[in-house]
Amino acid sequence: MNKVPLESTLQRKISKYLESLGCYVVKVVVANKAGVPDLVFCYDGKFMACEVKRKGLKRNVTKLQQYHIDLINKTGGLAFVADSLDDVKLHLHKPLDFLE
Repeated sequence: MNKVPLESTLQRKISKYLESLGCYVVKVVVANKAGVPDLVFCYDGKFMACEVKRKGLKRNVTKLQQYHIDLINKTGGLAFVADSLDDVKLHLHKPLDFLE
């Protein structure tokens, strides 16, 4: 039986991967604003954020979470929702093309 990993397990896996790339990564536990993405990080000089969801639950983003994702993207960073490490890898290559 394939168990879907918990969000916290996926967050750790993503954080370790990002750190292996030399990223500065912070797992947001408590923020002064509700809805802030789970992970904020810097990659190749760009501010990025990732809201992590369990596999198959990417659409379960709250309106407040989506607001923060949209605001980060609007202000020049890159924010996205991921339910796998592969999602993160795909997004890491997008910003280098559109932010330069």
